[in-house]
Amino acid sequence: MAERRPTIADVAHRVGVSKTLVSFVFNDRPGVAPETRARILATAKEMGWRPRPSARSLSTRRSFALGLVVRRDASVLTADSFFPAFIAGVETVLADEGQVLVLSMVPEASELSTYRTLASDHRVDGVFLTDLRRADSRLPLLVELGLPAVTLGRPDSASTFPCIDLDDQPGVEQTVQHLQALGHSRIAYVAGDAAMLHGQRRRASFVAAMAAAGLSGALVENTDFSATEAALATDRLLQLTPRPTAIVYASDPMAVAGLGIIQARRLRCPDDVSVAGFDGADIARHIYPALTTVVSDPVAWGRTAARTLLQLIADGRADDVELPAAELRIARSTAPPIESQAQPSIRTPQSATT
Repeated sequence: MAERRPTIADVAHRVGVSKTLVSFVFNDRPGVAPETRARILATAKEMGWRPRPSARSLSTRRSFALGLVVRRDASVLTADSFFPAFIAGVETVLADEGQVLVLSMVPEASELSTYRTLASDHRVDGVFLTDLRRADSRLPLLVELGLPAVTLGRPDSASTFPCIDLDDQPGVEQTVQHLQALGHSRIAYVAGDAAMLHGQRRRASFVAAMAAAGLSGALVENTDFSATEAALATDRLLQLTPRPTAIVYASDPMAVAGLGIIQARRLRCPDDVSVAGFDGADIARHIYPALTTVVSDPVAWGRTAARTLLQLIADGRADDVELPAAELRIARSTAPPIESQAQPSIRTPQSATT
């Protein structure tokens, strides 16, 4: 038989006060002596009691939920290592606070109406804004709705919301410098969605780093961040004469897709083509060859974003947070190019043309 969940009456009985006084403490109402408040909170924690979100919602007019609306195709989201790790970070904070995350995956046409519904139905107390875009229309909408928000990254337009930012430029620069030091000069880049600010920023960082190294940054293929698009982009790059000796990808799942095409074309990584990714996904350590990648920490993003949003909701303000810059982690997918190689004929695999 499951152990009975402690009730507010149990806490009141243990402390020797009324249920009303315990309720006042957990609803942050005035009129409770500091010593008594501390004793009630300590006893409740010891007993493993926490107020039910539904009960707290009725008494405080809060939902005790945070929202994450993602405008991406499901196939892209499921292959993206960032979001599961980010959500895990958010949940570690919300679990301790007795709160929940409301996740909505929506098409572009429904995105803004989803925020309106979340606000009008009081389903969430605040939201996380990811995949920021140019002149992002969500920012003024959330101000209009009075819905607190935290942005992942710094918007390119005026914003009243705190942001959690991470500078990924050093990681991209380190990747280009690493490849140049190995002897690569013909380096290609498979970029993410140009409509997203972080996709633009990583591409711009690559082009700038190539220019600083005295190399051409013209070999760029744009994609939508999906593995399918990355595979097609890789296929196009490998058909160039001469082909690139190294390819940098805007995310690790894209790099893994590229590795598949390289191997399907009977080329070797890193002997024929070096490969580097971005994200530091756990899978990058376990594929063959292990992936050289720029490491960020999505779990830390999630934890920091959750704490910041909760502070904004509670206090009406919260500061921006700058996370440690992304850094390159070198593995076996990058090596010096084989300068004397005769470029082998490329066999077109079935998967590259379907």
